[in-house]
Amino acid sequence: MWSMDPDETAATLIACTELEARVAELKLRVAAHADEAAVGEASGATSTAVWWAHATNQTRREAIRQMSLATALSNGHEPVRVALAAGDVLVEQAQVIVRAVEQLPADLDQTLVERAEAHLVAEARHHDAKTLRILGRRLFEVVAPEEADAREAKILGREEAEAAASLRLTMAEDGHGRVHGRFTLDTLTGAMLKKALLAIAAPQHQAATNGLLGQRRPGPERMGRAFAELIQRYPVDRLPHSGGLNATVVVTMTLETLEGRLQAASLDTGERISPGLARRLACEAGIIPAVLGGPSAVLDLGRKARFHTGPMRIAMTIRDQGCTTVGCDWPPGLCHAHHDHPWSRGGGTNVERGRLLCPKHHARAHDPGFTTTQHPGGKVAFTRRT
Repeated sequence: MWSMDPDETAATLIACTELEARVAELKLRVAAHADEAAVGEASGATSTAVWWAHATNQTRREAIRQMSLATALSNGHEPVRVALAAGDVLVEQAQVIVRAVEQLPADLDQTLVERAEAHLVAEARHHDAKTLRILGRRLFEVVAPEEADAREAKILGREEAEAAASLRLTMAEDGHGRVHGRFTLDTLTGAMLKKALLAIAAPQHQAATNGLLGQRRPGPERMGRAFAELIQRYPVDRLPHSGGLNATVVVTMTLETLEGRLQAASLDTGERISPGLARRLACEAGIIPAVLGGPSAVLDLGRKARFHTGPMRIAMTIRDQGCTTVGCDWPPGLCHAHHDHPWSRGGGTNVERGRLLCPKHHARAHDPGFTTTQHPGGKVAFTRRT
């Protein structure tokens, strides 16, 4: 390899990819013949694909997938097979083309089917499998343009109805402070969720707050943080009522915890959270802290005077223009309203003794592991205790 210049290397890599496609076509042709010859029957295998998987240490899923394509190419789809043998089409492109053609109406004239298949094979020279899949969804426009709009509307209507019926969300706590889950959304809702998360995980904000310079696209961790921020900052007044109240998280803690003691707090759903997180939540509108004293006597249930009102938030937005931490550029719409003088220690809820902090720095303001330093002009800085 050391003797190859960049041009030779590029040409060789392309040639290897084409050769791989040609070898794949030969393998699929042999696999189709093996299926016809019932290879593996003598060993008691339930199918040629199962025998193939066992003999070559493939997974059954992969062997069945390849056998399915081999069978399709041997029973038709000659243009796809020829293109694959010439190295003009890759295996993943061939799979997409075959699937798209086979989804055409069964009563369609064979001439139109061949025309559609030839169209996708030609497009494979210019597009990858992902784009071919999109083109395949509109393949009917090529063979029957006068009926394409009505057919597409029918297909989309069916898919949307199926998507609406398949919405799912599962969540499970792992016992170590995390909740894991899976969800299924329809295309529109998924696109809306992605846009909202990308707006929260905007790189220019993340670069300043987390030092992720040079990362222009949000990764899984930043998207996860954005998802948490979206949930935590959702307007509680828009949630439906349950039991006479908005869907509200109730944090139960002792007065000593609120005042800074190292004692865990409880949520009304049964989970336990750290005292630092509980004190941070006590600054948040939409969180009702149930402060207990003595023999579980309720001392406070989150008086409205504890929370900064809308007009107060507007005033702080105009004044602070975003997070007031030195070097942070989070916009005001993504910041929390924080009490400089803790409410639990006699501090008042007002504009003068309040400030905007982004979620990261708001957490540090309530973290005993950090000290807060006031800077001229109203800014603050956080330093880790040693």
